[in-house]
Amino acid sequence: MRRKPALLGALALALAAAPAPSPGADDVLVDSVGIRLVRVPAGTFVMGSPAGDAFRQDEERPHRVTLTRGFRISATEITQRQWRALMPHDKSPVAGDDLPVTSLSWREAREFCRKLSEKEGAVYRLPTEAEWEYTCRSGGGGPLGPPGTALDATAWFADNSADVPHAVGGKQPTPWGLFDVLGNVAEWTLDAYAPYPGSDALEDPTGPGEGATRVVRGGAFRSFPPALRCAARTGTPESYQLPHVGFRVVRAGER
Repeated sequence: MRRKPALLGALALALAAAPAPSPGADDVLVDSVGIRLVRVPAGTFVMGSPAGDAFRQDEERPHRVTLTRGFRISATEITQRQWRALMPHDKSPVAGDDLPVTSLSWREAREFCRKLSEKEGAVYRLPTEAEWEYTCRSGGGGPLGPPGTALDATAWFADNSADVPHAVGGKQPTPWGLFDVLGNVAEWTLDAYAPYPGSDALEDPTGPGEGATRVVRGGAFRSFPPALRCAARTGTPESYQLPHVGFRVVRAGER
C-alpha cells in the first residue's frame, strides 16, 4: 500500500523539527588544490516538496531518503583557479580566480573528478541528486532549507546579481557550512534525469544508471525564485556547456 501524502507531510514536519546533525564548523579538510571539504553526516530526510509549497512542480514528489554513509562535499562551487590546477582549458565567459568555473560539460566535470582522485589518492565524484538536496537542506525541511533562511542573504540570483556570477563564498553559508548551494551557478549532479522511483522510502539512491540528460540543481545568478529551492530540479543534456552551470565535488568514504 502506498504511503498517503498526509503521512509524508507529517514526516517532513517531524524531520524538520528534529535537531539537525551538524558536521561542526571546524570539521573541514582542505586538499592540495585548495578545495575546502565539509563533512556531511549520514541521515534521513524528505526529498522533494509537499503539495502546499509555493512554486512546487509535479515531479518533486516527496519521499523519504536515507543516506547510510557520510561524505565530504566542497564548501563552494569549484573555482576557476581550482579548475585550472588540473584542466588545460577554462571556457568560463567571465574570468576570475575565485569565480565558479562554468561552460563545462558533465563529462568534463567527471574528468576533473577523475584527475583529482588520482592526485589526492581518494575518490572524488559529483554529488548524487539526493546528496545534493540533503546538503542544501542542511537539516531543515523548508523550501530553502532550515527555517528562517532568506534567499537574498544566501544566494546570488536574478534580483541581486546584476546578471553576472560572483566570487564564491560571498553570501551566508548554510548551517552545515556550504556556500552558494542555491544561486550563483547551477550545479551538475551525478544522476541521469528521470522521474523519481515509485517507492516512498529509498536508501542511497543514485538515479538511473544510464542517460544522456543529467540532473542540474540549485538555480543560478540569472534564475528567479521558483528555480532557487532545495527541491527544484531540471534535466540538461550532458554535452551542454552553459555559462551559468558549474559544479561542486564529493569526496567519498567519510563516515
